[in-house]
Amino acid sequence: MNTGKKQNLFAKVWLKKSHTLLVLFIFMILLSGLSFTSNPVETGPYNLVYPANFGNRISIPADNPTTKQGVYLGRMLFYETRLSANNTLSCNSCHQQNKAFTDGLALSKGVDGVLTPRNSMSLANLLWARKFFWDGRANGLEEQAVTPLTNPHEMGQSLAISAQKLSKTATYPTLFKLVYGDEHITGDRIVKAISQFERTLISANSRYDQYQRGAYKPTDDELKGMELFNNGPQPEKGIRGANCGHCHGGPKTYMELFHNNGLDSLPKDSGIASFTHLQTDQGRFKVPTLRNIALTAPYMHDGRFKTLAEVVDHYSDHILESASLSTFLRGESNEVGGKSLKLLPIEKKQIIAFLNMLTDSTFINNPEFADPNSLTAKTKH
Repeated sequence: MNTGKKQNLFAKVWLKKSHTLLVLFIFMILLSGLSFTSNPVETGPYNLVYPANFGNRISIPADNPTTKQGVYLGRMLFYETRLSANNTLSCNSCHQQNKAFTDGLALSKGVDGVLTPRNSMSLANLLWARKFFWDGRANGLEEQAVTPLTNPHEMGQSLAISAQKLSKTATYPTLFKLVYGDEHITGDRIVKAISQFERTLISANSRYDQYQRGAYKPTDDELKGMELFNNGPQPEKGIRGANCGHCHGGPKTYMELFHNNGLDSLPKDSGIASFTHLQTDQGRFKVPTLRNIALTAPYMHDGRFKTLAEVVDHYSDHILESASLSTFLRGESNEVGGKSLKLLPIEKKQIIAFLNMLTDSTFINNPEFADPNSLTAKTKH
């Protein structure tokens, strides 16, 4: 075969292979598009699932019903950095799923580098909450969401600018139309969607929950810790306790109360007294949930305690007297005539063993709560 014929044959083979590869490439693109279009965002009412013992006193405004499409949009917005002034922060920056939607910092840093005045709270089980922030100044999730989005020391951007930025994207106008009936993006719609997503962040599958439904047998230390946690001390009757259940009792491990828990004799932060202007409210803060408490260090409104051991030590031995100290913390002791709880070292360890029972691995690994742009979340969706 001469050189010319060889070259022609080679060219034909190369063209045939190239054609095959091109067809295969186009087919893959079409298949990818088909996969995307055949897996659209689900629509319809969102079914909020939770244990019966959590109760049905949930808080959902009539003008913001929870829908599957609304939750999906809210989840997108929760992880959206365009909602911040410098396009680097999102709600997730201070509320990370692997830390039970906290950030592991005493105080968080905003777009301007300034630290927030208080510790970032967990977002678990907000469906039952009515007052938000450590000082309870927001009535409802929708009202709460406005502050971190617009505060100059947090995400630092007006809702109007956020809406304008989202309107220029290829994705959001279509999603807003799916949720609200038209492509008009507003600040009100942004906060409503985020609130819908946050109401789905239900934590109800810890070992404690499993124990309550008869699916987990606690260790001896966990059982003793649970007993101490729920008991008030009665030394005259030989009953030892840590008195934790007074604020953190019940299956959700919190009650919507505000207390001064003896951190300071002269509170540096006035708490809800900033709004009530009552001396008896000085240093009173919202009682946080203890769900996933082992994951949400540091602790207290100012993040002063780095470990659970420090927290237990505080309640056992270091409560400071003040005019506004919550009354149930006064004079509680495991010793007759004692001035503080005086828990034994072994009892402190047992209480912490129980607190670790409240970690919900299902909650912190649920792909439906994760960044929808992550590979795991995309696969799930």
